[in-house]
Amino acid sequence: MPEERRRKRHFGKLYSFSCCKNLPTDDHAQIGQSGYSRVVHCNDPDNPEALQLNYRGNYVSTTKYTVANFLPKSLFEQFRRVANIYFLVVAFVSFSPLAPYSAPSVLAPLLVVIGATMAKEGVEDWRRRKQDIEANNRKVKAYGKGHTFIETKWKNLRVGDIVKIHKDEYFPADLLLLSSSNEDGICYVETMSLDGETNLKLKRALEVTYSLRDEKSLQNFTAMVKCEDPNEHLYSFVGTLFYDGKTFPLSPQQILLRDSKLRNTDYIYGVVVFTGHDTKVMQNATDPPSKRSKIERKMDKIVYVLFSTLIFISSSGSVFFGIKTKKDISNGKIRRWYLRPDATTVFYDPRRATLASFLHFLTGLMLYGYLIPISLYVSIEIVKVLQSIFINQDRDMYYEEIDKPAHARTSNLNEELGQIDTILSDKTGTLTCNSMEFVKCSIAGIAYGRGMTEVERALAKRRRDRLFEVDDSITDAGQNSNNIQSGKPVKGFNFRDERIMNGQWVNEPHSDVIQKFFRLLAICHTAIPDVNKESGEITYEAESPDEAAFVIAARELGFEFFGSTQTSISLHELDPVSGKVVKRVYELLHVLEFTSSRKRMSVIVRSPEKQLLLLCKGADSVMFERLSKEGRLFGAETRVHINRYAEAGLRTLVIAYRELEEHEYRRWEEEISKAKNSLTADRDALVAAAADKIERNLILLGATAVEDKLQNGVPECIDKFSQAGIHIWVLTGDKMETAINIGYACSLLRQGMENIVITLDTPEMEALEKQGDKEAVAKASLESVQMQITEGRSRIPSDKNNPVKFGLVIDGKSLDCALDEKLSNMFLDLALNCSSVICCRSSPKQKALVTRLVKGTGKTTLAVGDGGNDVGMLQEADIGVGISGVEGMQAVMSSDFSIAQFRYLERLLLVHGHWCYRRIAMMICYFFYKNITFGFTLFWFESYASFSGQPAYNDWYMSCYNVFFTSLPAIALGVFDQDVSARLCLKYPLLYQEGVQNILFSWLRILGWMSNGILSSIIIFFFTTNSIFNQAFRTDGKVVDYEVFGVTMYTSVVWVVNCQMALSINYFTWIQHFFIWGSIALWYLFLVIYGSLPTTFSTTAYMVLVEACAPSLLYWLTTLLVVVSTLLPYFFYRAFQVRFRPMIHDIIQQEGLKHQDTETSELPARVEVKMHHLKANLMQRNT
Repeated sequence: MPEERRRKRHFGKLYSFSCCKNLPTDDHAQIGQSGYSRVVHCNDPDNPEALQLNYRGNYVSTTKYTVANFLPKSLFEQFRRVANIYFLVVAFVSFSPLAPYSAPSVLAPLLVVIGATMAKEGVEDWRRRKQDIEANNRKVKAYGKGHTFIETKWKNLRVGDIVKIHKDEYFPADLLLLSSSNEDGICYVETMSLDGETNLKLKRALEVTYSLRDEKSLQNFTAMVKCEDPNEHLYSFVGTLFYDGKTFPLSPQQILLRDSKLRNTDYIYGVVVFTGHDTKVMQNATDPPSKRSKIERKMDKIVYVLFSTLIFISSSGSVFFGIKTKKDISNGKIRRWYLRPDATTVFYDPRRATLASFLHFLTGLMLYGYLIPISLYVSIEIVKVLQSIFINQDRDMYYEEIDKPAHARTSNLNEELGQIDTILSDKTGTLTCNSMEFVKCSIAGIAYGRGMTEVERALAKRRRDRLFEVDDSITDAGQNSNNIQSGKPVKGFNFRDERIMNGQWVNEPHSDVIQKFFRLLAICHTAIPDVNKESGEITYEAESPDEAAFVIAARELGFEFFGSTQTSISLHELDPVSGKVVKRVYELLHVLEFTSSRKRMSVIVRSPEKQLLLLCKGADSVMFERLSKEGRLFGAETRVHINRYAEAGLRTLVIAYRELEEHEYRRWEEEISKAKNSLTADRDALVAAAADKIERNLILLGATAVEDKLQNGVPECIDKFSQAGIHIWVLTGDKMETAINIGYACSLLRQGMENIVITLDTPEMEALEKQGDKEAVAKASLESVQMQITEGRSRIPSDKNNPVKFGLVIDGKSLDCALDEKLSNMFLDLALNCSSVICCRSSPKQKALVTRLVKGTGKTTLAVGDGGNDVGMLQEADIGVGISGVEGMQAVMSSDFSIAQFRYLERLLLVHGHWCYRRIAMMICYFFYKNITFGFTLFWFESYASFSGQPAYNDWYMSCYNVFFTSLPAIALGVFDQDVSARLCLKYPLLYQEGVQNILFSWLRILGWMSNGILSSIIIFFFTTNSIFNQAFRTDGKVVDYEVFGVTMYTSVVWVVNCQMALSINYFTWIQHFFIWGSIALWYLFLVIYGSLPTTFSTTAYMVLVEACAPSLLYWLTTLLVVVSTLLPYFFYRAFQVRFRPMIHDIIQQEGLKHQDTETSELPARVEVKMHHLKANLMQRNT
């Protein structure tokens, strides 16, 4: 083959278990019936019958709104919130005489808040629309009436059109593959955007359409496809092609799905079957389950408390108002003559006091509505979006190797990151790299491969033994490192052994076996070489990381696979006789691919010496039984090595071969050809039987061991989570022994920890299973698991201060029983009392069920995974974190947050999670504080004014309070505040327990802030009234009037709530200073501007600051006195708390200041004591 060009293997001649000829199935009989009624006129979209079908076009839209429905739909979303409904009702009622203020002053803030939220929704939707426009306007070549391909836009495609797709282009719709640039009609497809898998899928056209490979051949092509209706099933397709008077059954092998990409194939021709929203990827585009944080749910309850308070004080005021109003006329005598109760409206009529009282109740509901923070929801949304931006921009969570930053895919769960109690994690690709490296091998009974895996180091540490190798004759890796040439690191190859590297294998006792071993690795695979034309460097695209590692290992040890044609494989091999590299071409006759049931793969080749060889690799469970008596020469040694490799957490495969006689091969070829061409339903079984027949009497060469290495920082990260009191569950498909060893390697299981193992892999259960009585097996399994759970629970001491920690390990069969409703509570109780839990052999469904079980305890759960099999777990958990790793993007697309490496989860939780939780909790408490402070000053004034319904402030003062004078500092708090630095968050991980135990947003804390608000309102009102009433306010001797009193008290409120914010903030930036002091300055600026307007607009505010308040020294002194007096209680409380009852962050702040210039790993004594109390509280809460 030409070196510069790659050719694909001719699978028309070779056998692939996944690419069989399609046979009619039971589903094909349903064509034409309900659910299977779609008809596609191929290459004839203008057919009158096709036009009558009126299928959807290829235009797609993922937006939530349209121009027509944006306003009504967005308004509906806004008024689903009970607070917004309340303010809307108040706005309508404000047009009536019941309102204590003007209607515009109520409508304005409501419109600002609703408008801001709608604008945010609109901007987000516009971004989605821009993405849609880009996708819909991509270019594609479609076959036109002029019998040539014309470039058109994706959105213009119709059902039945023929398109030509070139290499590395995306498919614009769901296509029926007609032919490809390969003669046998195969192509390779990357489906990463659909299912997250990076390995290439092989697709194959029907033989009847192979010849449609140019414009001329398509000229006379017309056909009809009848198939299933649009559905979301990615891996199924039922249809029939009617062509040349014959029918041909279709399968998923012929379907190319929209948004998947053509790879390693120059071009393909395809017919559009499904377009637009009928395509399978769009049918799968459903919204993820709605998730709300615990703080958000609790906030709703607080709003209901405030509503109850609002109703209570309105009722109280209306009762007193009714009593006083009724007494205004008593026995014909008028009591409050200045109100003219004898000639008043129904609102103050003593003769109808009950009705007046009820109307006053309605007035009170509007007047005290400022207890409900109208801007809270929109402020929280703004804060969470800004928090998400900081998460996205965090350089310490940016993975440069694959150019992936952290990404907050949703912003409404930020604070939940700071309250995680349990992490449920996948292993492969999440804790490990899912990037296999060839590290060891056993050839001819001799173990090769220096170096230590992480699991081996953990094993050695557990056994308190010296660092060991799998072969006792091999000394420590460090002693041999100088003998090995250190070269450029090779991805997929981490093998070091001077005995066989650099061509030294020719001097080994069994050099012929070593040659056959690595030659087999270079030939027995389905990888595709990609030769860089400029550098000549070869890379491989394989269906799995394991397979790529084998080919790379063969290349590095002198057997380079550099090219393949349709029926040959070319290698550069080291000739042991001449010592030179020679080119050898092997004729490829058959490929018997790997399947989960076969657990092996074989190829049949003819060597340059015309020798027929069957080369096979597979799992030891199926390979050893296929060895011939003569082929077991190194069997015992190889088994020992395989067991040691498995114990070290490595993946193993057995390597074997056999020589075939020509007549034997010819006879088998006829047999498998007959099986392949069979039209019976058991064709696959016949083919599998034929393959099984040739894969016998093998000769053992050795075994391979590849390592799926732990990601950098995983052990340290898990150790930090353990210190933070976070429980970690690992749900993996590995064997129990492998899972336990990897658990030790990643610090999930630690020294001194007692392990509780629950398993059904016992001789008794195996004997019972062999009897075939399923009911007896099920009953015995339940009883056995129940007994093991009970025993495990008895091992855990009731004394929660016991220093011994426990780890729980359970296998898949036992987990099935443990999840049974009879045992689930027992199992959960045991698991929650363990520091770590490992579930082995877990299926995707079990992962989701375990997550649901833990979530049902009310604890906040976080699931982390990287593959499609983790999606159920991610969506079930309170927070799903996707790892954007080797397995693609399906987990990321289903997650709430995405990171590139597991170690970044440490910073995401311990730093951003802690900060976001603290910020949101403080922000909400502050919002309720400032509104209660403001609202209760209105109530105290009402009581002072005989509950007349007269507000203490000008209408526009009240309207601007939440929106302009107090919201921005709260937003700055929610975005920038830090109680401790990121370094200290990571240094003292138990600080995270403040969020887990919800210390900062407990009811006690919330009620404390509310009480502070009531106390502040009392001090503000009574100090203000007693300071300025009944004495001269100005130089002309005039006393304070209603307007001046309102401005003075309002000024005090604005100063108090903003200075309270300054006292609460731990970490000042210039932005916080600007917002706090700017909000106060804005109040004075507003008074000047608003007060300068004509009296028809400014009413009671006309020139009140410039002419009345500013010139008066009493105004400024009163403001100073009230502000200082109001803040003193909180100041004294915080001083007492920090000195005598400090919270853990208070201690860490002080220690951080003391040790800014020193690095110490030991915790301060006060921190130790506080952490001890935190741990005790946590344990008590768990029980």
